[in-house]
Amino acid sequence: MAENAYPVSRSITLDSREEAVLLFGTRDQNLRMVRDALGTRLVARGDQIQIDGTDVSVDLTERAFGRLRSILRANGRITSEDVRTVIEVVRAGTGVGPGTTPSGTTTSPVGTKPAPAEGGKYLRPRTDGQTRYVQALRDNEIVIATGPAGTGKTFLAVGMAVTLLRQGTVKKIVLVRPAVEAGERLGFLPGDLVAKINPYLRPLFDSLNDLMDVETVKKYIESEVIEICPLAYMRGRTLNNAVIILDEGQNASVSQMKMFLTRMGQNSRIIVTGDLTQTDLPPTIKSGLSDVVRRLAGIPRIAIVALADTDIVRHPLVQAIVKAYDDDAPRRRPEPVVQG
Repeated sequence: MAENAYPVSRSITLDSREEAVLLFGTRDQNLRMVRDALGTRLVARGDQIQIDGTDVSVDLTERAFGRLRSILRANGRITSEDVRTVIEVVRAGTGVGPGTTPSGTTTSPVGTKPAPAEGGKYLRPRTDGQTRYVQALRDNEIVIATGPAGTGKTFLAVGMAVTLLRQGTVKKIVLVRPAVEAGERLGFLPGDLVAKINPYLRPLFDSLNDLMDVETVKKYIESEVIEICPLAYMRGRTLNNAVIILDEGQNASVSQMKMFLTRMGQNSRIIVTGDLTQTDLPPTIKSGLSDVVRRLAGIPRIAIVALADTDIVRHPLVQAIVKAYDDDAPRRRPEPVVQG
């Protein structure tokens, strides 16, 4: 037998033959895309992939397959757009390289941090998934991000909004959340509207205070440059020159999600974040987040980004906790998610 001409040879063992079929793609098209882009030789045998190449190319290929397996677990499938995005991310290291973006446009190499927020703090993605998310936020007018707790969905959305506000691209930030526990009827809580909705918007405030001085946040709220609003109060409005963020989108109904998305005015952007596994709606009400992920897939200038447990950036134990719950729960596969 001839000696392997490649200096490095490694193998990946997949969980099952079914995973291999979904990972490889129709007629092994995903394998060919990775092979051609990263310069390795790939040999698929059953539930194993042998990777031959240089040390660098094999490392990149292993990283690409690790990311693709995470996307497969989260979405139940892999699209060719997913493969292209993962290839660009791993080739560029901590940034996104040139080529086709999630929105289908051609880009030049970009860094991983936009303009600084208040106090010199930067919006900096820390994982491959977060890098895809930030790129989608830059390139699209509507971005819908799903993923487990701790993946940075809310923080990066608020960070992008603050960046656009400071650049003068928009004039207003609107923070919206469904008040599911109060049935969208907030009258029995003490205080004005801000006081009533405050408990539901606390995560958004925490992100704002991480990115901006507390006094600046307070000043912006008083002058309505930053507006907080329960989802029920959005009906009938049109918001121009604004970044509108809906947090905990899984707790919006289908009709509420449609109402929210159609508030978008001229020169505005919408960001929806949520966790498809943490819906607090009654069993008889369908989540508007799972519906919109399916309904808006493939529409230009709309990106749908799925973050996975590998993108969790909180305390290291959070990732272990999420995995423990996922492993113990009945297998629940969300609607297919694509990068728009």
